[in-house]
Amino acid sequence: MAAPASLPHARRRIGRALVDQGLVTEDQLHIALLEQPRSRLRLGRQLVELGFVAEPALRDALAIVFGVQAVELEHVIADAVALQLLPADMARRYRAFPLVYDAATRTLIVALADAQDLMVLDRLRAHVGAGVRIEARLAGEAEIERAIEEHYGRDFSIDGILREMESGERPGRPGGAAAEEVAQPVVRLVAALLAEAVARGASDVHFEPEPSCLGIRYRIDGVLRPAHSLHPSLWPAMAVRLKVLARMNIAECRAPQDGRLSANLAGRSIDFRAATLPTLYGENIVLRVLDRRAGILPLAQLGLAPAHRAQLQRMLSRPEGLFLVTGPTGSGKTTTLYSILDHLNSDAVNIMTLEDPVEYPLPRIRQTMVAESAKIDFASGVRALLRQDPDVILIGEIRDEETAVMAFRAAMTGHQVFSTLHAHSAPGAIPRLLDMGIAPDLMTGNLIGVVAQRLVRRLCVACRQPYAADAAERLALGLGDGDSSVLYRAAGCERCDYQGYRGRSAILEILRIDAQLDELVARRASARELAATAHAAGFRSLAEDGLRLLRDGATSLEEIMRVVDLSDRWVATGRPTLP
Repeated sequence: MAAPASLPHARRRIGRALVDQGLVTEDQLHIALLEQPRSRLRLGRQLVELGFVAEPALRDALAIVFGVQAVELEHVIADAVALQLLPADMARRYRAFPLVYDAATRTLIVALADAQDLMVLDRLRAHVGAGVRIEARLAGEAEIERAIEEHYGRDFSIDGILREMESGERPGRPGGAAAEEVAQPVVRLVAALLAEAVARGASDVHFEPEPSCLGIRYRIDGVLRPAHSLHPSLWPAMAVRLKVLARMNIAECRAPQDGRLSANLAGRSIDFRAATLPTLYGENIVLRVLDRRAGILPLAQLGLAPAHRAQLQRMLSRPEGLFLVTGPTGSGKTTTLYSILDHLNSDAVNIMTLEDPVEYPLPRIRQTMVAESAKIDFASGVRALLRQDPDVILIGEIRDEETAVMAFRAAMTGHQVFSTLHAHSAPGAIPRLLDMGIAPDLMTGNLIGVVAQRLVRRLCVACRQPYAADAAERLALGLGDGDSSVLYRAAGCERCDYQGYRGRSAILEILRIDAQLDELVARRASARELAATAHAAGFRSLAEDGLRLLRDGATSLEEIMRVVDLSDRWVATGRPTLP
């Protein structure tokens, strides 16, 4: 039965969209419309109350209709600043729940039951002031009501939660609900710590039990920074909470475990990879932050030097062969490979991956996780992938001879194969493969190239301090008499959290395997011979690329020396020790 012609346009549009998507029938829509005058509920809420459609399905359908991003409030971690910007009475009146406030852009993200309600949006803008921008997200009406009742009236700051836990006070939910219905303080404490880590740009969160305290450290820009020291009595409950979120066995405390959890933070979905390890004073837990939005960058946004970008594009133009990225853990290998896959990704290309674990889901790419329970390891997984008609294959890591052999065989049969390998340098990857037992004949002609990578912190442009390089530094950096001798060192200000650095850049050495290098590989040449031949053809080492950033004022000499060995260059200057 069709909706009446006199029905307001918005309701006709919503009703028709729900029918077209198969969520409700024409008869169910008509029943809801007849009930609306008596209940005075919105059409969507009326359909949910009648049991014709589930609220999550309705929310997602309306998000498509209105072109607004949907949010699932069940997985949202409260932002204390956002809650302070919007009073509880206003949140209840307009059915609006503040998700997050971004101080840098002065943007308040709010979940609304009707993201197209201009009157509500105008009232919210009038309350927060003209300097704050409002961004709407769509959520279910019942979800919003539950979130308002659960979160308002509670302290979600870390200090406030700790005070509550120390005092033992458990005030009930606004409206007289029992204290047991309110989120436990330990639940809010863990949520607040995760939110703080993401807000500060941490890549890892370390929970480290000691005899006298629980140490919490965040790895920010590749360096661990102490964040909090909590009483050790809090750790057992916190550890259980983290293990529950990561779907681990909470009764197992004597064996290492791995898990994964997701949360909605800063207006986006953030994944965490969790790992536990028994220690003398309790379980050590480390969370790796997997931010999908930050993890996948277009190739043009990796900050590569023009020469590096041209070399990379030339290697990617080869239709088959093995491409390796080397570097230690945390050097950005996965980010580089995912950017390459994103660059190659199209409807005309079948890209398949084998990873341990899958860190970032990518559209159109078939991603498979290595799983011992399913008897899928890298070697057997590559065999299975080859039967899926792939054009491009990503192997998460080459760890042994069998995997390496399968990678080269895949390259020989006409596929582009990408993988990572633990080696100190790009030329050093060749001897590493030989040590694994790979025959030179298998490598010759099948290796596209090797990229070695490190990440260095960038100086904060607001507080970096210039200084004149001394004679030894000028010689080590290859600065001539006519070159500028101004270098920069870290200082520290509020903008960079008094660290002197803000953000990171990659330094690379790219070894493109040409016919001359193929001949050296065939006769088992050493890494030194490979590097010497490559240098003659324009190859630049990690140290040389790092010094390029130093001369550009992007980083400091101390930071380059933290990640790259400059001792040979420094000894050549006659200076016995490093500064």
